[in-house]
Amino acid sequence: MGSLRVTFVQQDGVEKTVADAEAGASLMVVARTNGVEGIFGDCGGCCSCATCHVYVDPQWQERVGPADEVEISTLDMVSDLQRSNSRLSCQILLRPELDGVRVEVAPGE
Repeated sequence: MGSLRVTFVQQDGVEKTVADAEAGASLMVVARTNGVEGIFGDCGGCCSCATCHVYVDPQWQERVGPADEVEISTLDMVSDLQRSNSRLSCQILLRPELDGVRVEVAPGE
């Protein structure tokens, strides 16, 4: 399928672009593998801790899609849930139509 490009905007404003992300990988795994600050994934990606909270760029929201009920329940735990584009990066799996996706790392607790 080839490599996909993902841009993470860290809390310090630094943009980290990963040009060789694999389709099928979660944004959380891509972030952790590439040293993106603020993405911890303490639960290992099982949607139970919200330490991989991101804001999906508005231009990408429709393509990324909405959170399911389990993810919404987990997002209820965060204090910085202020936007309609909050998602857990462990629940966003890369696919070809997400090539170039841009997300902002949400503030940590």
